[in-house]
Amino acid sequence: MDRKRSCTLCGGAVMLLLLGHMTNALEVPLDLPQPPTITHQSPKDYIIDPRENIIIHCEAKGKPHPSFSWTRNGTHFDVEKDSKVIMKPNSGTLVIDISGEKAEAYEGVYQCIARNEHGSALSNNIVIRQSRSPLWSKEKVEPITVQRGMSLVLQCRPPAGLPPPIIFWMDNNFQRLPQNSRVSQALNGDLYFSNVLMDDNRNDYICYARFPHTQTIQQKQPITVNVLDNSPSGERAPTFMQPPGMHSTSMVLKGDTLQLECIADGLPTPDISWSKVNGELPSGRFSFHSFQKTLKITEVTDADGGDYRCLARNRLGSNHHIITVVVRAAPFWISAPQNLILAPKESGMLTCRADGNPKPTVTWSVNGIPIENSHKDPSRKIENGNIILSDVQTGSSAVYQCNASNEYGYLLGNAFVSVLAEPPRVLTPPNHVYSVITNSRALLDCASFGSPLPKITWFKNGQSVLDGDLYIIHKNNTLEINVARPVHSGKYTCIASNSLGNKENHVYLEVKEPTRILRQPEYKVVQRNSVAEFECKVKHDPTLIPSMIWLKDNMELPDDSRFEVGSDSLTIRDVREDDEGNYTCIRNTTLDQDSASAMLTVVEQPDPPTDLELTDQREHSVRLTWTPGYENNSPIQLFLIQYEDSLHKPGVWVNMTEVSGTRTTVNLELSPYVYYSFRVLALNEVGLSQPSAPSRQYRTNPAQPDVNPSDVEVIGTSPDSLTITWKELTGLESNGPGLQYNVSWRQKDVDQQWNSLSLANVSQYVVTGTPTFTPYEVTVQAVNDYGPGPTPEVVLGYSGEDLPTMAPENVKVSVQNGTMAVVSWDAVPLSTVQGRLNGYKVSYWNLRSLHKQDPEPKKPQELIFQENETESLLLGLHPYSQYNLNIRAFNGKGDGPSSPNQIFETPEGVPGPPADLKVENLNLDSLVVKWAPPVEYNGHLTGYLFKYQPINTTDELGPLKELLLAANETSVTLDNLKHSTRYKFYLNAKTVKGYGPTVTEEGVTIMDEAMTSKQVDIATQGWFIGLMCAIALLILVLLIVCFIKRNKGGKYPVKEKEDAHQDPEIQPMKDDDGTFGEYSDTEDHKPLKGSRTPSNGTVKKDDSDDSLVDYGEGGDGQFNEDGSFIGQYSGKKEKDTAEGNESSEAPSPVNAMNSFV
Repeated sequence: MDRKRSCTLCGGAVMLLLLGHMTNALEVPLDLPQPPTITHQSPKDYIIDPRENIIIHCEAKGKPHPSFSWTRNGTHFDVEKDSKVIMKPNSGTLVIDISGEKAEAYEGVYQCIARNEHGSALSNNIVIRQSRSPLWSKEKVEPITVQRGMSLVLQCRPPAGLPPPIIFWMDNNFQRLPQNSRVSQALNGDLYFSNVLMDDNRNDYICYARFPHTQTIQQKQPITVNVLDNSPSGERAPTFMQPPGMHSTSMVLKGDTLQLECIADGLPTPDISWSKVNGELPSGRFSFHSFQKTLKITEVTDADGGDYRCLARNRLGSNHHIITVVVRAAPFWISAPQNLILAPKESGMLTCRADGNPKPTVTWSVNGIPIENSHKDPSRKIENGNIILSDVQTGSSAVYQCNASNEYGYLLGNAFVSVLAEPPRVLTPPNHVYSVITNSRALLDCASFGSPLPKITWFKNGQSVLDGDLYIIHKNNTLEINVARPVHSGKYTCIASNSLGNKENHVYLEVKEPTRILRQPEYKVVQRNSVAEFECKVKHDPTLIPSMIWLKDNMELPDDSRFEVGSDSLTIRDVREDDEGNYTCIRNTTLDQDSASAMLTVVEQPDPPTDLELTDQREHSVRLTWTPGYENNSPIQLFLIQYEDSLHKPGVWVNMTEVSGTRTTVNLELSPYVYYSFRVLALNEVGLSQPSAPSRQYRTNPAQPDVNPSDVEVIGTSPDSLTITWKELTGLESNGPGLQYNVSWRQKDVDQQWNSLSLANVSQYVVTGTPTFTPYEVTVQAVNDYGPGPTPEVVLGYSGEDLPTMAPENVKVSVQNGTMAVVSWDAVPLSTVQGRLNGYKVSYWNLRSLHKQDPEPKKPQELIFQENETESLLLGLHPYSQYNLNIRAFNGKGDGPSSPNQIFETPEGVPGPPADLKVENLNLDSLVVKWAPPVEYNGHLTGYLFKYQPINTTDELGPLKELLLAANETSVTLDNLKHSTRYKFYLNAKTVKGYGPTVTEEGVTIMDEAMTSKQVDIATQGWFIGLMCAIALLILVLLIVCFIKRNKGGKYPVKEKEDAHQDPEIQPMKDDDGTFGEYSDTEDHKPLKGSRTPSNGTVKKDDSDDSLVDYGEGGDGQFNEDGSFIGQYSGKKEKDTAEGNESSEAPSPVNAMNSFV
């Protein structure tokens, strides 16, 4: 991304004013007396258009305002006597009406004189000349005959015009004649041929001259060139046609443009090169034109003088020409005379220094009169070309003219001497505010005037400002701060002083923050019809008013609603190709600006290729060549070649091949008997282009097929037939008309002939009358009118299968245990399979349980085994059951007959788990455990193993007890258990094979009812009521004492006293000694430590081993039917009730105390 910055220091107008004050001569305020000063005049060489009035400018200022007069050709020009001449009011400008007059009558040298009582100022000598565009002189132009290969010059020689005309060569159709290194126009307008070709034979070489002032074009008579070829010129080394010879000289004035020219003939056409002898061509100021034949150097300096070598070269040799450049100079100022303002009795000097080549002559005049002819002034003398004035007096003001001239021109400078006494005045407006950007240059103006010339001193905020590194005070008294910073802001005062008084002026400097683009627009690559967005976030000084401008390619944005300019962004919607370019955001303030640019590249699919051409045409190949389309800013990655077969599939384009995006040609392999048309598509990152226009059609000749049908298969569909299938050839593969398929078959390993037939437009054939599952050899060959295809491959297949005819024999079942058995059988003879043996199917099912009659028969299970397997395991059988089993062979046609059913029984196994184990009739020290027999007996039940053990409050298991129960029992009653205790129960069923899986359950005995009757309500106890009354009385006494103390003005730190001397009667009860524990308001509603309610609703001991009995007075607790405690209790600790059980609480001592407070 390109980035540009610019900063305007103090505003354009102010900046120009300051720089002008630094460079211009001293200005006298126009309200003060002063001699005239010429302010505007016409150029020295003034070429006029004879169709328009002549206006000769002459403007001047002075006090009093000057009067004007003119001279023409050195004598007084009386304007009032010529009615055609008018002088503008308060001006010396002449307007000459030449309507009805010849402009030549007013040609001449004019000079304007502006005068007042203090002196006279002169303008330059203004040479008035009329522009001229004369006609071509009549001449008879003879045809030019030249031999081929010779050099030739066609001369133009236009009439002399003022200014000189512009020359160019055209033909009869007003078309410019082509120019090149062989044919070119010289600086003088002639047309040079380094060597002539037969193509140069023509009769309309016409030279035209255009005169710029009159905008007229003159035409020379056409020139005819006849080129002969009967004696052509041979090849030759270069020689110079212009300038001729080996050496020439050229003079140029300093500051003008130098043009050196070398034109050479030769065959072949020579090449021209330039160099400077003993030096280098001036860097940045030279250029070559007219096919290297012209060297152009601008702004010539003295150093550009010297020898320049022009070298012409072709393969036969080289030649050179030396041009010596002589630099002359019209007079130019080294130090032009400047106005001089002096107070009475002061001294001064006027200088006039000029240079030129040759050295100019310098002469002085005063008020337009040569100084030697003017009146003698004792205060004036001339020394070394300077005028020295001393002890001047009031009334000696005048205008002095310095004239420096040589043969190439002159300079005329006016400078007045004004003698006056004037106190200081400051011309800069008061209280002017200068605003600059941080780190830029600040220029504070103090333009002043006074006579004698005032002395200027600067102050900042009352402190003197000295000329040094930080501040620079220029000769015109402008104060410069080279690198302004915010600390330089403030009030500045300049004081102008001379012998007649003082004058001060205040200005202010404000140093602003620079404008900076924080987030610059970034390079964007977008697809056509999408959205492009550029960001341009800017930071600027808050006191400056910013504006945002967006440019496209340095021009204004198009007037299009698709361009949306936001506060800090530019959005382009529905992007088009012509939106591509360089976008610049410019953030302007009144002082500076910042800008940043980014490119927008619009990409889209490539343009389609063009100019498809078929070359190198052969029987089965052709070369396709194309011209790529425009990439649309995204490189082409590949080309896709497609073809259309208008003979077999008209209108269908098929992908043929791909080639790299750098290639534009490909050799294509073709098939016979196809009417090809080709097209090409280009692919880039955006996508595929549109297809190119189709190529011309290319037809290939028919031929016999070169491939046979593919995917040939032989399928046996029924026991007495086989089906032959294949994939048909496409039209492209047919290679010719009359496509058929020769289908052949014969039985394998049997000495018999092939059976064959020809088929068309089909892809299968069914052979009938075949033996069952017999191998056959099959071939399918493509044939067309031009012959058969290649020898086909032989495909092996079988005729159809039939069901197996024999069941497996010698089926045996060996029972291993209650869940597993081994089955085995003999393989069936292959001759009975009538097909390909795929394997064996073993079907078995549970007939019944030997223990009980099943309500419904079980679904048979089936296992499949490979054809080489004759033994297998039967897993997952049910113990103590009767099973049925049979086996059958199967092939592709289906299953054969089943073997006779084999019945076998499984032995007993361990029983399943007892069902529905539950605990009932929970009492204080007993409970009943019930269950149901196992769902799966798996044999004869011989009994149950019942075990149980207690679980303490830490979930630790107690001692385990066992009971052996009879098989017909389904419950057990357990007595003598601990009350309020959780028990875990285990139960296993048993057969002769052992115990089955264990089932478990838990149950809890309930709490003794006597505990509830022993619990006493603490709120009804006499001792508790007396204690509460005592505490209330004590608190009342304390409140009365505090009230009395406060009324007496004393301070009673209640909190501190209570903390230091708490009454033991109201101390919280401690856990360890049976007294109340510490009490905190923040803990009123928190569960007390050690209280816990089991999730099953029973009450367990907590970690402190406290029992519920501890919270009463030794009586028994009281429980409801589900075992939850419902009594009211009080004592050492407050306990939470079990969740979900609400009870009314009597107030505790602590609660009672809090209620009094």
